[in-house]
Amino acid sequence: FASRIYEMVCGPDFCITNVVAKWPGSVHDSRIFKESVLCREFENGHIQGMLLGDSGYSLKTYLMTPYLNPTEAHMQRYNTAHCRTRVLIEQTFGVLKRRFSCLHSELRLSPQRACVAVVACCVLHNIGINRGDIISNSDDNDLNVAEDVDGVVDMGGNGKTVRDHIARNYF
Repeated sequence: FASRIYEMVCGPDFCITNVVAKWPGSVHDSRIFKESVLCREFENGHIQGMLLGDSGYSLKTYLMTPYLNPTEAHMQRYNTAHCRTRVLIEQTFGVLKRRFSCLHSELRLSPQRACVAVVACCVLHNIGINRGDIISNSDDNDLNVAEDVDGVVDMGGNGKTVRDHIARNYF
């Protein structure tokens, strides 16, 4: 993926649900997200649900980050679960690179064409997932934490309040 930054969001089945492929490699992930359509859609309430991000992202009601210094057992359990779940995106990157060997090194294309090629690889990857070519997505045991925290958000809760609620009630 070389000198560009590609921000991706995936589901539990390794399907890529969002990709931003337009920023140079020097831009921080949190800035890419802040300026993305996905962020605006969450901010405006057009998308329900939750995202997981690493500690480089700002904690939001819809974007959960790990505790930096967990002081209680439930916080540590939350961090462990957060890490185990967030690893899905790293695994998705691995699957994507295995599918498309051109992604193992710098693409010999202009930056604009490289972005188009990466997005095309993501689309083809999703088609493969949907056809069941390498990954079975028959397990649909999603815990819908997002629905539970709607009440916390409705009562004026911020990202920290939501994360604390999740950690206390689920971990």
